[in-house]
Amino acid sequence: MSLTRKNIRLPLNNYSGKRLYFVTICCQDRQTLLRDGTTVSRMLAILRDLSSRHEFAVHAYCFMPDHLHLLCEGLSHGSRLLHFVSRFKQHTGFEHRRKLGASPWQFKFYDHILRRADAMEDVAWYIWMNPVRTGLCNNPKDFPFSGSLAVPWEERQPSAGHWTPPWQNRKTGDAGLKPGATHA
Repeated sequence: MSLTRKNIRLPLNNYSGKRLYFVTICCQDRQTLLRDGTTVSRMLAILRDLSSRHEFAVHAYCFMPDHLHLLCEGLSHGSRLLHFVSRFKQHTGFEHRRKLGASPWQFKFYDHILRRADAMEDVAWYIWMNPVRTGLCNNPKDFPFSGSLAVPWEERQPSAGHWTPPWQNRKTGDAGLKPGATHA
């Protein structure tokens, strides 16, 4: 019996050029593989190198124990998100497989192309607040595995808006951006 995978992607032209993307890459079987500082540091070095080579600004990232969030922006008309994420997963997967014998990542990844109504700062704070929401720390700036490769995020204050990922909106019926809401 052959396994058929559902195509979750939009047409390819949606993943090229100067666009903003919210990306979530999950560990295989949601294993907590991203708890080790050495592993995350190496993956971050690969992310930094590949973002430069593929012309992406990584405005926010957060390596949670079982997944990775990215807010990235294509910087040129030749920027291709699918290629960038694929190369990241390949490079980090190769190193992880060499050490532990298995790929760290699930087959696909989740992406959301940000619309004009999605304030980039709100999405970045959604990412940076993830360890606080899950109880890993009390202050996002204390979490060692999140930050930005594009902006001095430690100097920023949480945004006044609140962004909710689209898959959570389906559960609650929210529109996504809640003006005036504050982070706890």
